[in-house]
Amino acid sequence: MKLDSAPLDISSISQTEIELELKDSTDLSLTPAIVPSVQPVVVDSPQKQQSVLVVFGTTFVTIFLAEIGDKTQLSTLLMSAESHSPWVVFIGSAAALITTSLLGVLLGSWIANRLSPKTVEKSAGVMLLVISLMLFWDIFTSH
Repeated sequence: MKLDSAPLDISSISQTEIELELKDSTDLSLTPAIVPSVQPVVVDSPQKQQSVLVVFGTTFVTIFLAEIGDKTQLSTLLMSAESHSPWVVFIGSAAALITTSLLGVLLGSWIANRLSPKTVEKSAGVMLLVISLMLFWDIFTSH
């Protein structure tokens, strides 16, 4: 949202409020003028809305693609088939995903308030590298 000032309406200022006082031909001074208070006008900024939409879209696509075919989706599929109550399974799995996402967002917000973005970025990179190495190690040692 962009904060902008409203245009002044000069016609509403009386002549006495803007009155000039001439003391002599070389000394010109103005009496204090009473200026009406300027009220801010709130204007929607398309750039701010776009950035929110970009963040939402990026998050949605990333999580959607990451969740396709993972263990959670396969578990949900099996539970739905076994229970014969697909809507109950849907509500339960949706509540679980919302809860884990909420925990991730809250933890991320807490970390962001305490650490610099550079530290968070490096830590995330190191954690992903460690997880990748553990997965490769598991693959090589299982054969």
